[in-house]
Amino acid sequence: MKHQKKQFAICVRNEGAEDLKIRKVYQILPDARAAKDKHVGVIDESGEDYLYPADFFVQLTLPLGVERDLFAPKRHNWGRAF
Repeated sequence: MKHQKKQFAICVRNEGAEDLKIRKVYQILPDARAAKDKHVGVIDESGEDYLYPADFFVQLTLPLGVERDLFAPKRHNWGRAF
């Protein structure tokens, strides 16, 4: 089975869905049925997936390194000089 590349989109609208943050990048889930109804599956802040209107998002193509950096566990370098 071939590994499917993750898909991402940036939120550009959130009317009636204030749980979405404008300008935040979200992982989206391919869903043919949702797309037919002009919706997109999005993994939200809670880590759960929900359907939102597709026009709330602009799909992104991220280089692998950027994708990895955006969604890697956060590490802090407290006290380290930059």
